[in-house]
Amino acid sequence: MAIDLVGYLYAATVAAGGIIGYAKAASIPSLAAGLTFGAVLGYGAHLNSQNPPRPLLQLGTSLVLAGMMGARWMKSGKMMPPGLVCILSVITFVRGVYVYNEHLWPGSRQ
Repeated sequence: MAIDLVGYLYAATVAAGGIIGYAKAASIPSLAAGLTFGAVLGYGAHLNSQNPPRPLLQLGTSLVLAGMMGARWMKSGKMMPPGLVCILSVITFVRGVYVYNEHLWPGSRQ
């Protein structure tokens, strides 16, 4: 299986967002959340790069992040950063379901 470059870029973007949030607003929760989610997503990209790929961690984390940031986006109405992270998370989730569909259901591979 090829390296999940999109997954690694998504993980790096989430981690960088936490670092930028800390740099701009001295927000320790933003730093902690960004680095934690970025690390989990990076590990998920690593699992997707294995043979066979194991996409459930990345898919679940993307879904949780989309829900959390989507709620923040609706509450605040601000596109940056919650709207952007929500959109990226949904795109990554949909891409993951499409690309790794045959690896999602036990027993579906023959």
